[in-house]
Amino acid sequence: MVDANQTFVIVGGGLAGAKAAETLRAEGFTGRVILICDEREHPYERPPLSKGYLTGKEDRDSVFVHEPAWYAQADIELHLGQPAVHLDRANRSVRLGDGTRVHYDKLLLATGAEPRRLDIPGTGLAGVHHLRRLAHAERLRGVLASLGRDNGHLVIAGAGWIGLEVAAAARSYGAEVTVVEPEPTPLHPVLGPELGQLFTDLHSEHGVRFHFGARLTEIAGQDGMVLAARTDDGEEHPAHAVLAAIGAAPRTALAEAAGLALVDRADGGGIAVDASLRTSDPEIYAAGDVAAAEHPSLGTRLRVEHWANALHTGPAAARAMLGQDVAYDRVPYFFSDQYDVGLEYSGYAPPGSYDQVVCRGDLGKREFIAFWLAEGRLLAGMNVNVWDVTDTVQKLIRSGAPLDPEALADPGVPLDALLPSPAQS
Repeated sequence: MVDANQTFVIVGGGLAGAKAAETLRAEGFTGRVILICDEREHPYERPPLSKGYLTGKEDRDSVFVHEPAWYAQADIELHLGQPAVHLDRANRSVRLGDGTRVHYDKLLLATGAEPRRLDIPGTGLAGVHHLRRLAHAERLRGVLASLGRDNGHLVIAGAGWIGLEVAAAARSYGAEVTVVEPEPTPLHPVLGPELGQLFTDLHSEHGVRFHFGARLTEIAGQDGMVLAARTDDGEEHPAHAVLAAIGAAPRTALAEAAGLALVDRADGGGIAVDASLRTSDPEIYAAGDVAAAEHPSLGTRLRVEHWANALHTGPAAARAMLGQDVAYDRVPYFFSDQYDVGLEYSGYAPPGSYDQVVCRGDLGKREFIAFWLAEGRLLAGMNVNVWDVTDTVQKLIRSGAPLDPEALADPGVPLDALLPSPAQS
């Protein structure tokens, strides 16, 4: 039983933290709920920062998880613009940047991730950008509009999801775009060469230039402004702005200093949690980008940085904090929008884990579903401009049943027909 006099503290003002606070109240918790946010903004969602908000299709207010008045109505105590700087596990307290100490009975760490930085000369120039926070997106939105008006050049380091989405946004403003990527195709570690090539073709058709097999070594500038970006193969690319889109690192400093168990960086990093999202300290939980959780169905430990993970792990952690029996086993999921291509990806198929990729549909028209298989069992599926199939794809992944690749590739065979019968499962 949870005492109404208890205090639950959430460190992290993103989607995971906000949804955890919401869930605590929805589940009937009447104690204190304190939400600590290091940004001055109310909790917001991050996908619009590289999609609708960045392109100007969505307004600023659309990114927030709740209206500002909701927090007072739900009796959520907000500490905006106050980073948590020290965690005292022995005394169950968190010290904030202004010296305030907050006691907790249970604590949720939803500290998220931060963009990785380029470690090359020139990164201090005013035209070098990252994209993680709302302030970053506001600044970049203005930069892209200016580049479009002035026929300016944007160089993007990294052809991952953020890099490609920003490339599409930049082209919508009319900016010139060059993407520098050390792998031979975009999204190479995630999708492999065949499907990575599809994104090369998509962006090339919209005027994006790619420079594969290279890394940025220097950003040249004058009077604080960017003039060019140089790569390790001796090339120089004109640039008026540079975006570093080379991934994100989990924000584990608070947990590490407090002695919580972490996952090795070589294995993805993050705070180690069990299937109930509990850390090595039984009174502390972690959710969202920072949590590396044991996954009951997949039989491995995963740290997932996508929107759906934050949306669902925050509430799951809140229920676990309330003493409910929780085993977080959702199939990983994310989505992306680039030009006229929308896609959804479900599952987990890291390099080397699969032995076959099967497609159903028309790759040329970019209307298809791709399936990653290992010994006939589905690890992951990605539907591109094909909708209302995600639930079935996830059921096929969960079933672990061997599938006939020919039937999987045949659009005439309904996906539902490939699900095992109850007697088989």
